[in-house]
Amino acid sequence: MRSLPPMVLVFLLWCAGLGAAAQFGKISILYEGLRGSYGGHGEVALGLVVSIVGMVGLIFGTTAGLLVARIGPRRAIVAALAAGAGMSALQVLMPAYPLMLLSRIVEGASHLAIVVVGPTMIATLAPEAKRPLAMTLWSSFFGVTYAILALIGPHVTPTGLFLGHAAYLATLAAILAVTLPPDPRIAPVPLGNILVQHVEIYASPRLAAPAMGFCCYTFLYVAVLTLLPPETPLTHRALIAAGMPLVSITVSLTLGVRLLRHMSAVRLVQWGFAAALPGFLLLWAYWGEGAGMVAGGFLLSAALGIVQGASFSSIPELNPTPEARAKAAGAVAQLGNLGTTTGTPVLAALLASVGPNGLVLAALVLCVAGIAVHCVQARRRAGVG
Repeated sequence: MRSLPPMVLVFLLWCAGLGAAAQFGKISILYEGLRGSYGGHGEVALGLVVSIVGMVGLIFGTTAGLLVARIGPRRAIVAALAAGAGMSALQVLMPAYPLMLLSRIVEGASHLAIVVVGPTMIATLAPEAKRPLAMTLWSSFFGVTYAILALIGPHVTPTGLFLGHAAYLATLAAILAVTLPPDPRIAPVPLGNILVQHVEIYASPRLAAPAMGFCCYTFLYVAVLTLLPPETPLTHRALIAAGMPLVSITVSLTLGVRLLRHMSAVRLVQWGFAAALPGFLLLWAYWGEGAGMVAGGFLLSAALGIVQGASFSSIPELNPTPEARAKAAGAVAQLGNLGTTTGTPVLAALLASVGPNGLVLAALVLCVAGIAVHCVQARRRAGVG
């Protein structure tokens, strides 16, 4: 089975990404249903069941990149999928809260390994001509998963969802174990002082650049998906809630891939942030008006979808070796979780205290910051050769 075409392997790795995203999404769609089992521990404790997976990535994202470079990507992703399957199977039992939380911590480690290995291996396996498409496809895994879960969620029980997820991950672990190319036999990458290596990664204009731009994207995108629908008039609320992620994914996989054939991924990230600016201005001008908010939401979603795909494409563009790509992907996971974790509460607080002016102004600043950070890192790369 190891003779599978490269793009088939890319598709299988993307499927693993869907399973990793479902580690977040399955709890999100079951949130109210889990209140009966774990709500007695308080709202913060219940929320922790959802968020602790992301906290693992926030704390250990870059460390995971270092570990993947050391132990090999195939071993890492197969072990991560197997561990994730085991945790989903355990959750079928609806264990006591401490054990459920422990299972979610293990899922956080599993999720982190998958999202580090996925783009690293895809960048290596995909033919040069198809690499932009492959990396953009990978970038869509979160949005596609949430769309699928939104469709099936109302029709499945917690037991069925946990069992299905466990079976899905276990099947992928078995398939990838026999289809992915063996890990290269190279000298292990020394871990050394973890803190020192973190500093080295974030000091590098090649390793850190994709993650820094991606942090600005996740800060904005997850927040606007969460905050805009409730602020939209009821007659247009379903349209903006369902349409924004679909527009983002569609534009990323079509226009985004086409543009990557004509310009660098870094430049496209900058253009994407620039294209989001009029979308936020449109929101500001038509806040509270259904059609205007939908138009602004769709425009900024399309622009940020381009940022999403191009950010992942910039990992192999800036980093030619698998080891460097693993480190860069770890940094993307870490700063991406930072943006996801902080964006919604910060923009929600601004919206509550200052109104739409505060949210839109912060969004404009973040778009400009996304452009600026890549300008600075590009100058640094030119200066160091």
